[in-house]
Amino acid sequence: MATSLLSLDRVNAFYGDSHVLHDVSLELHAGRLLALLGRNGAGKTTCISCIIGFLPPRSGRITLAGAAIDKLAPERICHAGIGLVPQGRRIFASLTVKENLDVAARPASQGSQRHWTRNDVTRIFPRLQERLNQLAGSLSGGEQQMLAIGRALMTNPRVLLLDEPSEGLAPQVVREVGDVLMDLKEHISMVLVEQNLGLAMKLADDVVLLNTGRVVFSGTKETFQARQAELHSHLGVE
Repeated sequence: MATSLLSLDRVNAFYGDSHVLHDVSLELHAGRLLALLGRNGAGKTTCISCIIGFLPPRSGRITLAGAAIDKLAPERICHAGIGLVPQGRRIFASLTVKENLDVAARPASQGSQRHWTRNDVTRIFPRLQERLNQLAGSLSGGEQQMLAIGRALMTNPRVLLLDEPSEGLAPQVVREVGDVLMDLKEHISMVLVEQNLGLAMKLADDVVLLNTGRVVFSGTKETFQARQAELHSHLGVE
């Protein structure tokens, strides 16, 4: 039986008086990739914000390997083993590629499958090796996304959260990033928020579909694909 590594149990979240997540429950199992799908405004990024601690849930429970993390500060959640590749990349533009990677370096969290070093990151992203001493703000969009993923890996997480990693990237770069994420599945469990349905289906083992902050589907990729025509009205993906 698959082991639940990350779990959201009836999570409710608010922005001010606006109720944006309604009893959201989901489970990421060890060694799997969960695709979190839905239209813009469905609550996907809000889920990521709750997991990483940017938006503490009003009620419900979030656990990592059975330990509650929903009341922890973001830096403690990171140290517990959650890594984030944020929407928009948010690299440190005024630092070099090397400095962006080194500033994120953390010891491997308990339960991590491997310890990531700068050499490991530049091995999977050779272009970063070529640009180690280049300012990150001068990189192309695709290279910045590679750096954002590499920086998150340097925190040595047990779970990697990826929020729209294909956003704004050329199709060839999307394929490259997808290939890297496919290889990473051997080493780390992931939650992927993605509008590119083709990329999401290439990578996903399991799918959660949100609409207006509510779960309307939760199951395996195969079950989702069998019901895709029925679920089409909830999708805002291409």
